Amino acid sequence: MNIFKYLCHQKPERSFFYKGHQFPVCARCTGAYLGIFIGVFWYLLIAMPYNWNMVCLAILMALPAVIDGGTQYLDFRKSNNKLRFVTGLLLGVSLVIFFKCLKHRVII
Repeated sequence: MNIFKYLCHQKPERSFFYKGHQFPVCARCTGAYLGIFIGVFWYLLIAMPYNWNMVCLAILMALPAVIDGGTQYLDFRKSNNKLRFVTGLLLGVSLVIFFKCLKHRVII
């Protein structure tokens, strides 16, 4: 059973391949999952304040993925897998920061 089909569109033209095998998720999702992993690791190792500045940082880090995905969806331009990966990576880290700010009751 391919659980990843429920998490990602898995379009071949938007996915990475390794030795002829397609990754189970697209380039943006690959970046996002890696970003989440890095964000959690970062959270566990580095003490940092979770305040409104961090909320703003999380929003700024998520914006490139929103802009890249939005302009691609609206057919304003074509993106590429490297850009999708990087914007996904930023999005993943920003999600961890955002949810940690929620946990620390910065946003409520």
